[in-house]
Amino acid sequence: MCGIVGYAGKDNAKNIVINGLKRLEYRGYDSAGVAFIDSGKLKVYKKSGRIRNLEFELNRDLSLPQVAIGHTRWATHGEPNDINAHPHTDCTGKIAVVHNGIIENFTKLKKELELKGHTFKSKTDTEVIAHLIEEEIKTGKDLFKAVLSAARKLKGSFAVAVIYEKEPDKIVCLRKDSPLVIGVGEGENFLASDVPAFLSYTNRVIFLDDNECAIITADKVNVFDLNGNIVTKEIKQIPWSIAQAEKGGYKHFMIKEIYEQPKAVADTISGKLSMFAGQKAALLKAFNKIQIVACGTSYHAGLVGKFFIESLAAIPVSVDYASEYRYRNPIIDKNTLIVAISQSGETADTLAAVRLAKERGAKVVAICNVIGSTITREADYTIYTHAGPEISVASTKAFTTQLAALFLFAVEAARIREKISPSEEERLLKALSEIPSKMKAFLDKESKNKTVHNIALEFYNSQDALYLGRFVNYPIALEGALKLKEISYIHAEGYPAGEMKHGPIALIDEKMPVVVITPKDRVYEKMVSNIEEAKARKGKVIAVTNPNCTEVKKLADYTIEIAETEELLYPFLTVVPLQLFAYHIADFLGYDVDQPRNLAKSVTVE
Repeated sequence: MCGIVGYAGKDNAKNIVINGLKRLEYRGYDSAGVAFIDSGKLKVYKKSGRIRNLEFELNRDLSLPQVAIGHTRWATHGEPNDINAHPHTDCTGKIAVVHNGIIENFTKLKKELELKGHTFKSKTDTEVIAHLIEEEIKTGKDLFKAVLSAARKLKGSFAVAVIYEKEPDKIVCLRKDSPLVIGVGEGENFLASDVPAFLSYTNRVIFLDDNECAIITADKVNVFDLNGNIVTKEIKQIPWSIAQAEKGGYKHFMIKEIYEQPKAVADTISGKLSMFAGQKAALLKAFNKIQIVACGTSYHAGLVGKFFIESLAAIPVSVDYASEYRYRNPIIDKNTLIVAISQSGETADTLAAVRLAKERGAKVVAICNVIGSTITREADYTIYTHAGPEISVASTKAFTTQLAALFLFAVEAARIREKISPSEEERLLKALSEIPSKMKAFLDKESKNKTVHNIALEFYNSQDALYLGRFVNYPIALEGALKLKEISYIHAEGYPAGEMKHGPIALIDEKMPVVVITPKDRVYEKMVSNIEEAKARKGKVIAVTNPNCTEVKKLADYTIEIAETEELLYPFLTVVPLQLFAYHIADFLGYDVDQPRNLAKSVTVE
């Protein structure tokens, strides 16, 4: 949500910041702006709408600044317009601020500042930061000390970057509960909310922790705590290339990322056997329950993970929406293991759940895609997925790589706790190793036959859709429905198929597509009965099934065939056609698939 970019170096900072903002478009935004200092004067350009609107204005300015900050805004306080767009300035027009997050006490601070004579132009919470810094500079402080003093008065979550007309060679930035990462170059340094913003320039990064700030110039990066003490930070190398963060000839990032799943799953599986040894193995023996916390698509992965862990390791598992976890007074003790799932590692609600669990003495395992992200630093152990950068807001390859990490975790826990035999472990891991090739075979066939594409063409004008699954594919019904609604804006609901008679069946008519996930597993016959019930109400049935499922083929209006595998592993194969179905419908409707309305890639505020 929102994106910050900063640059200090020798090149045209204005252009570098704009290019960085474009690479953060996937985070979601409704306006954009840039600030820089030219010939000793602060200049600010900001426009509502797309970055191209801002770029049109900037192209008229021929200045070549070497320090700049920029921002893409996702409105929280004040409607999306030019005035509320960032950067925001103080009364003197010499300080410019960009900010991600929410200032919870901004109303009180604004009233205090107005009593001191400050005039506010916008309806945002962010503008108070610029005026607070102005007040501190009036007392004789330099920019860095003024930012520190202002920060102590703020309550809420924030990532802030500031430039000042009288100290034109530097950016001062600050982080509390909202991500900021510094890119370290040669004679130039970068600042951003996420790595892709500067990945074409450097893959050497410093992740700021909460309550840390930094002074960034072309030649130096210094990191401090909020008391002004120097903090020594490790420079990490990100194993991603800029090519991975580009479309590579595909129409959208989402379709590219769907087709990248076989490799992403294979990369996640590779080298992950025996993840837990020594003290970690003892940990897996010691706990007696697992609580999985996650949001959105990661929550659906957690639901599948519950089946994996309980089926193989015989450990009781609960799965919570991280946003609700704190409010139910969860029962946590030293024998509770928390598994926190987050693609970005910066999801605010998931981080809050992790912190609560650790306060109560639990150990935390993170499943995450981003090396060095906050959740990986705060967890006791991390299982990295190797999805590479996922740019589309609608998650695809992050989901299937999370499934891979969860399955490996379940097998490892089962082995350590002696719940499976060596031969059974070998059989399960062999079946998992075959999943990438089976995913690829399906995608290759779809590229030629366009089965899912053509079915989507039949239903893209639908107003509603119902997704049904049982057992390990019930969460896939939820995920399929989520994908359709978040990018095509078609109302879709996912249900356990056994619950159809308890309400959802009332919705089924001749206009309603009913997507049923029906591989040949332990609940196959029951799913066939559900198809019969849907057909009796004239529903249009789209079945995801195996080639040899003749009963389903006779009943369904449309079938999508997937390969056979171990029944616990079917979610890897059943979710792919549902991702494609949602993608094609949204594309047929002409929507921006990668940046759906009202959504952001990384939800970093509560």
